[in-house]
Order: sequence, then C-alpha cells, then structure tokens
Amino acid sequence: MQSLWIPVLVSAALCWFAGALIWMVLPHHKSDYGKVDDEDAAREALRSLEPGQYNIPHIADPSNISDEDRRKFEVGPVAFLTVVGSGSLSMGKNLVQQIVYYVVVATIIAYLASSMLPTGASYLKVFQVTGVAAWLAYGFSGIQDSIWFGKPWASSAKTLFDALIYALLTAGVFGWLWP
Repeated sequence: MQSLWIPVLVSAALCWFAGALIWMVLPHHKSDYGKVDDEDAAREALRSLEPGQYNIPHIADPSNISDEDRRKFEVGPVAFLTVVGSGSLSMGKNLVQQIVYYVVVATIIAYLASSMLPTGASYLKVFQVTGVAAWLAYGFSGIQDSIWFGKPWASSAKTLFDALIYALLTAGVFGWLWP
C-alpha cells in the first residue's frame, strides 16, 4: 500500500480537476434541476425547515399507513427534499470535502488492487481492476436514487458517464504508476 500513495494522490487530483471541468464547462448537467413555478412562494413555505432530508407526504411508520396517508400519495405531490443551510454557498468547504472523497475512494481502490495484483502487474490488468472498482465506486450508488427517490434516470445516466471519466483517469494513473 505504501508504494501506491502517489497513484492515490495523482488520481484523486485528476478526478477533482475533471469534476470541476464536467460541472463548470460541459453542458450535460445544466438540465438536471428544474425550476419551481412560484419559487418565492416555495421558498417561503420551506423557510421554517432546518437543514436535512424530508419527504412529502411523511409517513413516520410505513407499517402503520392509514387510508388518509394512501390518499396523499395518490393525489400527490410526492417529494424527496434536501434542505441545506442558508447563507452563501460554501464552495471552499465543498471542494475540500470533494478532494477528501476522491482520496478515500482511491485509497480503497489501491487497497483492493494491492490485494489482487502482484508487483509488476501489466498495465492492462491494473487498468481493468482499478477501472472497474473506480466506476462502481463513483457511479453506481446513484442508481438507487432513481429506483427509490424519483431521481430522473437521465440524471443517473449522466452520473454514470461522469463516473466513467473518473474511472478511466483513475485506472490510467494506477496502470502507469503501478509498482
């Protein structure tokens, strides 16, 4: 594992840079979020909520659902909502958390690869193992949000595409710098 810190850090940095380019330059995420018709009224209605996750209608105990609760689901709307704290966006904090995330994922990939591949393994074998692990880590968890929480499938597909870019970068770096 000690000999893999350089690929961990280089791949994390490349993924961080690629993520910035994907979100700031490429157009494919611009349609991920829609606009609420009366945004001011919606903001006022949500103002009392503390940061956290909410669902509407809220069923505290799904094993004890009432006919009224069922009616709320039938009539709608059904929503899953994440509220973040007010104030200006904390880009610095988010960017630091993102790079930490990439380092953690790359470290886990390094651990997996080091337990499966010998020193001197071929570039292609290292690329295959680390690439699949990276694509799984970066992309496939978002599919559950489409299955359970109504996230549009197109958004999950875009996340898988982004994850493939991160996976190719990660795999390339590990293949290149494999001991």
